This record gives sequence, C-alpha cells and structure tokens, in this order.
Amino acid sequence: MERDHLLKQASDYASGGQLAHDLARLVARRSVSQSEGVPEELQAYLQENIQPWLSDLGFGTEIFSNPRAGGAPLLLATRLEDDSLPTVLIYGHGDVCNGEAHRWREGLDPFILTEEDGKLYGRGTADNKIQHLINIKALEQIIKAKGALGFNVKIIVEMAEETGSYGLREFFTAHKGALRADVLIASDGPRLAVDTPTMFMGSRGGFAFNLIVNLRESDHHSGNFGGLLADPAIILSHAIASIVDHRGQIQIPEWLPNSLTPDIRAALKNLPPRKHDADWGQADLTPSERVFGWNSMTVLAMANGNITAPQNAISGSAKATCQLRFVVGTDMDGILPALRRHLDAKGFSMVAVEAARGESFRATRFSPDHPWVKFVEQSIAKTSGKQPHVLPNLAGSLPNDAFTDILGLPTIWVPHSHAECGQHGPNEHALVSIAEEGMRIMTGLFLDIGERADLLKQIG
Repeated sequence: MERDHLLKQASDYASGGQLAHDLARLVARRSVSQSEGVPEELQAYLQENIQPWLSDLGFGTEIFSNPRAGGAPLLLATRLEDDSLPTVLIYGHGDVCNGEAHRWREGLDPFILTEEDGKLYGRGTADNKIQHLINIKALEQIIKAKGALGFNVKIIVEMAEETGSYGLREFFTAHKGALRADVLIASDGPRLAVDTPTMFMGSRGGFAFNLIVNLRESDHHSGNFGGLLADPAIILSHAIASIVDHRGQIQIPEWLPNSLTPDIRAALKNLPPRKHDADWGQADLTPSERVFGWNSMTVLAMANGNITAPQNAISGSAKATCQLRFVVGTDMDGILPALRRHLDAKGFSMVAVEAARGESFRATRFSPDHPWVKFVEQSIAKTSGKQPHVLPNLAGSLPNDAFTDILGLPTIWVPHSHAECGQHGPNEHALVSIAEEGMRIMTGLFLDIGERADLLKQIG
C-alpha cells in the first residue's frame, strides 16, 4: 500500500541518519538574529540552504527584503498545482538566538551538530530548524513518489522570529494576495509529552518592558551614605514585589484575563502533568490552567552594581527587564498604562516604565472544533495510533496573530520538539524519536489532505 510505504520511508529518513545529516548543514549556518549574529548569515540561510532545495521540488521562490529598515530577509515559496485545490500555508523561521558557546557543556559546540543517546545537539535544532526541515521533507517524500501533492502549498520562512518577528506583519499586510491560503499548518514549540503528538491553535502573547530607577549620576560609599541615600535596587525590588506577590501571582487587575471560561477549563482538564513548583503561580488554578489559560510575569534580567566584583557602594541606578505572557482576553495596549497607574498608586513614581526593545506578540486562540482542526486531529491519530493532545493555545509566544489577524487563517501548529529541549539556553537539542514520529505524522497528514482536497476546499 502506497501510504504504508511512504510512512516507512519517512520513518527511515529520520531513524537512518539522513535527517541528522541534513540538519547538520542547517545548524552549521550561524543564522543568529540577536547580538552575536551577522546579517550575511541570515541571507545565506535562505539563499544557500532553503531556496535551492525548494526550487528543486518545483516551488517558485523569491527572497524579499524586510519592509522595515534593518530587518532580516524573508523567503516565500509557492507551488500551485490547481486553482481548484486547497492551499496550505507553512511557516518556519531559520534564525536562532545567541549561541552562547561558553554555557554549553564540554564537548558540545552550538554550531556543530552532535548526536548522543538519541539527542541531536546544536543551536536551532529544536527551535526551529528541525521543525521546518521535517515539514518540507514530508512534502518532498510525496512529491518524489507521486509527482504531485494534490493541493497547493506556500511556504514562508522568516529570519527574525527570535527578535519578535520584526517586519513580518508589515510584510503580510503588503503581500496578502501572494499569501492567500485556506489554512496555516506549521510547527514550532514543544509537545506536552515526548511520546504523544500535540496540536495547538494559538499562543500566549508576549510583552517585554523595562523598570528603571535612576536616582543619581554616580555610586556613593555604603558606609558614609548608608541610611541617608535611597537605594535604587531596594526600591526596584519593592516595586516588582508590588506587581507580583511571593507566589508570582499578578497584583494588577488589568493584567488578568477574562477568558478562562468553562469550555477552556474543560479542554485543559485532562492534560498530562507539567513540571511545576507546587507553591508557585495562581493558587486557585491547576498547573495547566496557569500556563495555558492565565497570565504570568517574569523578571528576565536585573542590573545593579557589578555582581562579579561587588563594591561597598550604593548604586545610582537599577534596572530590570520583565515580561508579561498573556492569553486572549488581555488588553495588550493597556499593559503599560495599567502598570504606570499601579506603580504611582503604590508610591513608586520614581520607577520609570518603558517598552523593551523588540517586537511584541499578541495572544491568539482558535476553536478546536473547526473542521480543519478536526481533520488534522483525525489524521494524526490515524497515522500515530495515538489521540493527540489538543490545546487552545501554546504557553509560549509565536507570531500567530499575523496569520489570524492579517491573513484571516485558521491556524494549526503541530510541534516536533519537547519541553526540556533547552531552546534559548545551553545544550539545545531535538529528539530523534520525536523527529521520526513527526516525519510519519506530517507525511500522513499531507497525504490525507491530498486525498480529501475536494472536501477541504469546501470548508469556509
């Protein structure tokens, strides 16, 4: 049977070492979009790694300059088989965060793929290179075997996701016609459990901001002036403690969502347990509700004095960069105004507030009952023999709002990573076991879409 043959072929591609070989070439490209990166590597990832590959598969490809000054390039690839067929839009990002080689364990280099005990180590393995590699390779399996997919495909690969998808929304607005599709099917983020496929239809939003206490130009002796001059770090610490309590529970009413409805609670009820601290987060919520249905604030970094060589001095200033992760039902435009009002009311008018550098992601959520969602869910179950975990939204943040709000698409994400993958930190890795199942799942899904194209085209 052709389906069984293609699924085995997909599985063998991952388990037999060819996937690792192809991924190694992608990881070797130092496509860093943050402070360690250089623009030429971002362009080269698209031009030398992705574009020739897609061209060989019959895609028309074009690399676009970012519509915003200083932004990274984007690649749009299109394979149209017939106007009467449904069109699937696929997304991936080829940029990675800083390598930070000094933090990786001995024997690992962030830009040299290392395979150990079923793990593929390297920067960008999990986020996001293996994920779009799997999806494109699944398409390739079918195209080479059958000569056609039975549906149309458009692929967008950006190189600025790790800096907030800088310019992506403007690009989508300017190229809505070229990006017209029936559904987004993409891969990013982690599964809930290593051995069970996951689907999610949206993501929490992310908004970063700075809190700054700047009291004086220079530092002062902590003995001669201790008890006389205000300490910016202590003021900043108390300001943060007024925003969240000792459990991390948010104390600003405007920062709390209104969307944890009974149907969302029901969808989250039977999810597998998450790694968590029992005494942290919203006390009256389950761990799944806290991370998928509620908002959380994190202190990303703090600066005061020199922690590696402390001096006996009261610093003149202190700064913290914080982030709010939020679900649908939170007014993103009201985050900073609400914070300003809160700090003033608590006596912290000396704490300045500003948006941090980088883009912000709006929260999105899509119905798990939509026909496209049900179709993908059934296909995954058919191929894997497992009922996938279905989430209303991811706990992390993605540029999903660009697809829902600008392109008006139903969005379905099928991740090929896991929560302990180390993305954004040292020793990032992907699991061969997930990659193998991911290859089977995506090959099966694309086969099913091609076979049911007439039905899927009728979905409004």
